[in-house]
Amino acid sequence: MEQKVIFTSDINISLSEYIKDIDYDHIFILTDTHTKETSLPVIKSFTDELKDYFLITIPAGDDNKNIESLNHIWIELSKNGATRRSLMINLGGGMITDIGGFAAATFKRGIKFINIPTSLLASVDAAVGGKTGINLNGLKNEVGVFKTATQVYISTEFFSTMDNENLLSGYAEMLKHGLLESENYFNKLISYDVTRGDFESLLPLLEESVNIKRKVVDIDPYEKGLRKALNLGHTVGHAFESFCMAKEKPVLHGYAVAWGLICELILSNKQCGFPSSVLHEAATFIKTNYPVAYFTCKDYDILYDYMTHDKKNDNGFINFSLLNNFGDIELNRSATKEEIEIMFDIFRDLMGI
Repeated sequence: MEQKVIFTSDINISLSEYIKDIDYDHIFILTDTHTKETSLPVIKSFTDELKDYFLITIPAGDDNKNIESLNHIWIELSKNGATRRSLMINLGGGMITDIGGFAAATFKRGIKFINIPTSLLASVDAAVGGKTGINLNGLKNEVGVFKTATQVYISTEFFSTMDNENLLSGYAEMLKHGLLESENYFNKLISYDVTRGDFESLLPLLEESVNIKRKVVDIDPYEKGLRKALNLGHTVGHAFESFCMAKEKPVLHGYAVAWGLICELILSNKQCGFPSSVLHEAATFIKTNYPVAYFTCKDYDILYDYMTHDKKNDNGFINFSLLNNFGDIELNRSATKEEIEIMFDIFRDLMGI
């Protein structure tokens, strides 16, 4: 299950060295319509190894992380002669690494794949750790498998193509890692101006964030215990994401996670004594830097219903990963509907909704 993650300032040299050393018959590059234009030119002409690749492109956007796109990838692999010796390069954000990893893991019962995340979110979250999958029936990541990429290449070369919104989306996952790790790292994150585009200063923070996730995944690759900590913010966050998708006003994953983090820190405060001062620091950072989550008390029932479909639930209880304090994790916590409604009330007060 161990996964090699390479932080590089020159993706071309690193990727070329890897491809020269492996046994393969065909190379397939998976992009979406956005990364085909912005990211593919960065890698496609750098080495002889990529002269004869097959390109597979699917529509951009998380709403296209679905069975139709997955089927298209399988068909393209099949009709272009992919075998168990083939290599797939997933070049894109979390949507591409999720669906590409799932397609590679299931085609002919598994072909090699590597991830080259082109967004901050994918670098700190989806590309690392072996979770793959697609959305189904309006629910996030409803179908998938655990399968690690053989290599993950993280390079800030791609970040210059990102807008501020996508940088903030990825930064929410880094904030989560800060809460799970230490007050010192969290304070570094909330002191950094993520909007200034200083990728040289961002890289050490990013590397620390990825290593926090890797440490957890190495201990618990299949989410039987400790890895559930990485779900902090995601039980409510996925509900927000599904809610916005159903309203045909989809939001970036990291925005939903940012809102979910504050909600679940509220629960942590109420159930576990998580410090109110840190909750307010986090809420101020999110309120200052992220858009407002527009919902009213009339939406509580539908948000609660989305949470009841979460994969982490057990025996009919909605499952949360909460915190006593920085790095002090409480797994498999539950909350009543009344507690969740109070949580939403407090969240709306903190965010000024």
